[in-house]
Amino acid sequence: MKVEASLYGDRKVFSVSAFNRGIATWLQRLPTVWVEGEVTELKRHQRWQSVFFTLKDPADGACLGVSMPRGQFDGLRLELADGDHVHAYGRPELYAARGEFRLRALSLERFGLGDHLAALERLKRKLAAEGLFSAERKRALPVLPRTIGLVTGNDAAAKRDVLAGIQTRFPPAHVVVAETYVQGPRAAGAVIEALRRLCEVPELDVVIVARGGGSFEDLLPFSDERLVRAIASCAVPVVSAVGHEQDTPLCDLAADVRASTPTAAARLVVPDLGELHERLDRARSGLERGTRRSLESKVGRLEQAHERLRRAPALLVERRRAGLEHAAGRLRTLSPLATLNRGYAIVRADETIVRSATSVESGERIEVEVGDGRFGAHVE
Repeated sequence: MKVEASLYGDRKVFSVSAFNRGIATWLQRLPTVWVEGEVTELKRHQRWQSVFFTLKDPADGACLGVSMPRGQFDGLRLELADGDHVHAYGRPELYAARGEFRLRALSLERFGLGDHLAALERLKRKLAAEGLFSAERKRALPVLPRTIGLVTGNDAAAKRDVLAGIQTRFPPAHVVVAETYVQGPRAAGAVIEALRRLCEVPELDVVIVARGGGSFEDLLPFSDERLVRAIASCAVPVVSAVGHEQDTPLCDLAADVRASTPTAAARLVVPDLGELHERLDRARSGLERGTRRSLESKVGRLEQAHERLRRAPALLVERRRAGLEHAAGRLRTLSPLATLNRGYAIVRADETIVRSATSVESGERIEVEVGDGRFGAHVE
């Protein structure tokens, strides 16, 4: 909307609305900037589309109003409170309806966060180059751990979530809890010491490092180089359950398995006892069916073998009888009696077979053999 003034003689006069719109339009030409200050008068309401607060300069008390879309503010999860020191990134604007000057924030960072992020990125690249985050060195979790170690804070919700999850899924599980600092400058060293003590527990098979959600600064100890190296060199597999799903401290990258929440860590380290019983029942039924089928098959083969053995002597005798009959038939075929039975005869003279009519004389006694006997005769 074009801003125009009214003429009163030689004087140009702007209405308040026109003046504010003109200033607002001019401010929109300014670049985005970073502004440092202390948060005060933080106001947030579920029905409001924006979050409002004031940035105060601690040096001289100068103040600057700031507004930020509620969705962007909530997405940063900074959990700001009055007194926090921040850097706000945005552009100046004028709320024309009231003539209120303020900074329209596009992003927020706690003071010094950029330095922390840069240092973490350098450390991440360094440890990755050494292979601490490589998939090849990750170890598989045991199916049925004998003893589970849990490193967590005293009376922390994370500890309750892990223990409740394990108890619900696998009541017989044996858990050794090492309570320690999980926030503040002493946390990294305390967690390292807790890991060392747990690794001395007999039959320890896996360790869970658990901490609930928090701000960026709250989770910084779990990106400490000493702790990351301790987790990578731990004697047993480590499950990292630090922060919420969107949080990724460096210990998550060094651990053998990352769990999005402490409750998810419990599901990873122990099986569900009910499901385990069902699998065992199915396996038992399968073994029973397999054994029964194998037994029935062997019984069938045994019965067949028994029947063959029972019939074997008769079959042998029958085969031998058939063989003898075959041999007898052949012998009968080759026997001279078979020839005699067809009407031929054997003639002997003085026990010598007569093969020619000239070999006997008239009146000589001969013996004639036929198929069913023999008789004497004289030659004529």
